[in-house]
Amino acid sequence: MGSNATAAGVGLVCPPPMKATSNGAFQGDDPLHFALPLAILQICLVLVVTRGLAFLMRPLRQPRVIAEIIGGIILGPSVLGRNQSYLHTIFPTKSLTVLETLANLGLLFFLFLTGLELDPKSLRQTGKKALGIAIAGISLPFALGVGSSFVLRATISKGVNSAAFLVFMGVALSITAFPVLARILAELKLLTTDVGRMAMSAAAVNDVAAWILLALAIALSGSGQSPLVPLWVFLSGCIFVIICIIIVPPIFKWISQRFHEGEPVDEIYICSTLAVVLAAGFVTDTIGIHAMFGAFIIGVLVPREGPLAGALVEKVEDLVSGLFLPLYFVSSGLKTNVATIQGLQSWGLLVLVICTACFGKIVGTVLVSLSCKVPLREALTLGFLMNTKGLVELIVLNIGKDRKVLNDQTFAVMILMAVFTTFITTPLVVSVSKPAKRARMADYKYRTIERKNPNTRLRVLACFHSARNIPSLLNLLESSRGTEKHRELSVYAMHLMELSERSSAILMVHKARRNGLPFWNKGHGSDSSNLVVAFKAYRQLGRVSVRPMTAISSMSDMHEDICTTAEVKRASIIILPFHKHQRLDGRLEVTRSDFRWVNQRVLEHAPCSVGIFVDRGLGGTSQVAASNVSYFITVLFFGGKDDRETLAYGARMAEHPGIKLLVIRFLVEPKAAGEITRVDMKEHSDTSLDSVDEKFLTEFKQSKVSDDSIKYEEKAVRSLEHAIAVIHEIGHCNLFLVGRTPAGEVALALNNGSECPELGPVGSLLTSPDFSTTASVLVVQQYNGQVLVNLAPETGEESTETD
Repeated sequence: MGSNATAAGVGLVCPPPMKATSNGAFQGDDPLHFALPLAILQICLVLVVTRGLAFLMRPLRQPRVIAEIIGGIILGPSVLGRNQSYLHTIFPTKSLTVLETLANLGLLFFLFLTGLELDPKSLRQTGKKALGIAIAGISLPFALGVGSSFVLRATISKGVNSAAFLVFMGVALSITAFPVLARILAELKLLTTDVGRMAMSAAAVNDVAAWILLALAIALSGSGQSPLVPLWVFLSGCIFVIICIIIVPPIFKWISQRFHEGEPVDEIYICSTLAVVLAAGFVTDTIGIHAMFGAFIIGVLVPREGPLAGALVEKVEDLVSGLFLPLYFVSSGLKTNVATIQGLQSWGLLVLVICTACFGKIVGTVLVSLSCKVPLREALTLGFLMNTKGLVELIVLNIGKDRKVLNDQTFAVMILMAVFTTFITTPLVVSVSKPAKRARMADYKYRTIERKNPNTRLRVLACFHSARNIPSLLNLLESSRGTEKHRELSVYAMHLMELSERSSAILMVHKARRNGLPFWNKGHGSDSSNLVVAFKAYRQLGRVSVRPMTAISSMSDMHEDICTTAEVKRASIIILPFHKHQRLDGRLEVTRSDFRWVNQRVLEHAPCSVGIFVDRGLGGTSQVAASNVSYFITVLFFGGKDDRETLAYGARMAEHPGIKLLVIRFLVEPKAAGEITRVDMKEHSDTSLDSVDEKFLTEFKQSKVSDDSIKYEEKAVRSLEHAIAVIHEIGHCNLFLVGRTPAGEVALALNNGSECPELGPVGSLLTSPDFSTTASVLVVQQYNGQVLVNLAPETGEESTETD
């Protein structure tokens, strides 16, 4: 009793520690008074709010970090926390230790992933121009941050540690968020441009400098009485880094050499690496820097070659980035109270900090860029890009808040500055660079397979999602090789990869950046990819010009990369994989529905013909050598431009010595005319179309009359059921070639509203569960000749590409 009275007398009330789990509501326990159920509720609330905001901000093309920071502010005392009953129920003071421990654990592993993203080799290869831009983007904002710190110390930050406050303000204003910048560049299609490459290189240098300065700021912010303590902290941190550089890389290199690309990594090595990350965090926390520094250093030192880095990212990133990291933003939001910014002076200081941050970054970058003879528009774009803030900024501010260097009002001002500067980046870059206003390249001649001179080179853009698509795609390309002329067929094999908010997406960006974004072109160091190796092997064995490349895009604009590449490479046809794959029982199963919308957008915007390939194992599960090719291909010809394109493709395939081609033309029996379908045939008849078809077929038969590998038949059908029966009779072939929008009375009767309009009526029939066949299907749409406007984003490729 006396001790309680004493505690009350001095104003100290220590809340009792929370037990982990409750006995349940039926036994009278309130779950919100126990650590685990309360933490679960907090995590679920955080995920709902942050993901909801991210969805709402997607049309504004804002990075997810903005939604997470704003979500944290909304959940904190600035908005919802104004209701004290909510704040004390959902985020009581006694629960914050558990929440911040989880948040910092997530932060520790996220910084490990960030270290994996940062490639030391690319830093060594940074050009003088990018290095100058990075130095200007750090030094001027740092100086202005130091200058503004004097104003803040005289007003809202009185009595703080002066040396630490100066450095914290300088670091906070000079940071460029490398991961956030990479995603903004990728979404705006600027990664291929000189601006994108310079911004990425400068931001990487900036990132490393920011970590060094932050370590210095943390060392200075210690509460030790001796002035030598910060020096000992900093020197101990340097010694730790040197020891890690000597010891860690050989160990991880030995681990990586124990596994080949594509092999699974043993669990013991994954667990050991994660334990090393935690141990490094413990050491740096003991030194007095921060646990995240140790994790970051280990991430930087893990070798990118071999399967270990990929396995670590795959195991860690979803749990950390999706679940634990948002908790860090919420813990920041709980410390942010916008209401502390009161009065004209405080809001004036917020404007001052924002203007100082923007002025230092933008003006410093622009001046150095102009001195390096960068055009004004590109220099402004670089300035706006380098002004991007993100997680690192939040880490700096949170450490400053925890170390009592930043008070509540200064912390709120700096958080709002970070949100504002990042929010305006995308709109400003779009307004200055205008990446979507690139005019179409000059028209090129061969946009279709049907052409007057069939002996000209055929350029094919073949797209694939995963290794599953490759064997059949290679067999299809081998079938398209035609005659034995060396440069008759040029293949551009594009691996379609989704750019997401996951850290592995930034690893993809790194790989692509080293090889000319957004593509991996031949002659560069992308041989580690098994997918690329498969196409390079085919290039050597098949005597075909093959160039592997990779498109890294969000699903919403992946079609832009495909269409732009087809135009730049002057492709005649784009081959896309169907969004379904074949199961063991023979039925087609959806791989990913997003790819269906990509295919539909490509069909709508393509600058050339398009083929959708429904793979049922053409040639088996492995690539077939040219000498072993033996396929029976059937062309179903109903009429129309798509069917003519299909027959032109089939005629080219028939030139391959291992291929037999059957062409079946469907006609209507005279007595059944007008009875197969109930539509008014007068409205749908097109005599000019019929004459074009007749002329094309006549020329085809005359040119192939002596070719034993081609068989031409005409089938007169009396009903829709008869037409389907005829198709069933020939279901034993290896590949069907059909047009997407066939013309004629028979085709109109088949058009009964399929669930896959991108395949057309005939393609839908051949892929329906009711149609029993093991044959693959290629559905072809001929280029319609319409002019496309403002479709092609900047790619950094020359429009004179001829290879």
